[in-house]
Amino acid sequence: MARYQAIVFDLDGTLLDTIADLGEAVNYALEKRGLPLHSLEEYRGMVGNGVRKLVERALPVISSERSESRPEPAKELSSERWHRRWQNLSDDCLADFMSYYESHIDVHTVPYSGMPELLQELSDAGVALAVASNKFQSGAEYLVKKLFPGIPFVAILGNREGFPLKPDPAIVETVLGKAGVPKSAAALVGDSATDMKTAANAGVPGIAVAWGYQDMTDYPVVARSIEELKSILS
Repeated sequence: MARYQAIVFDLDGTLLDTIADLGEAVNYALEKRGLPLHSLEEYRGMVGNGVRKLVERALPVISSERSESRPEPAKELSSERWHRRWQNLSDDCLADFMSYYESHIDVHTVPYSGMPELLQELSDAGVALAVASNKFQSGAEYLVKKLFPGIPFVAILGNREGFPLKPDPAIVETVLGKAGVPKSAAALVGDSATDMKTAANAGVPGIAVAWGYQDMTDYPVVARSIEELKSILS
């Protein structure tokens, strides 16, 4: 008998190991401009808040070219110029990232070992399963449907225009509305501080996993393996 009627899963770093494809896509955009590249280990600390934030965190700091000796109006002009330079670079890199990532989204990405079997067991036990991700909607849907084809998720929700990102609780509340399950019978599983904040904001238990992209060892409930997660959810 499952402990929860509904379980909301984060995607990147929780259900799927996506870091290699994400990192390669960002490095493609950086290399195109002769900017410094990052290792996959470095990218682990940059993910979790959507692809725009990922790209922005990977960019080097651009000098604002502000001079304290300039009069006030000139300083303001310099600040505006700095903002335009940053915004243009960020937008251009994001566009190249998306172009590359959308055509290479599943080159290296795989489910964590044992995760498909766990999801199937939970589904067979009557648990409503859902995905709540800050990944762009089409990418989240594509990966979930391809890599977990037999799992009847009640919802796959990602970054959609007009909807807030995690840690806003709206995404969890939408999932539970679709599942028809009260908060008292639901939980959220994720690999980041953002996920745990989302759970707290939504008023549901947050279960951290240790195999993802952030150090979650200090959280109250942490699964260090798929078997341990199964035990927590059962």
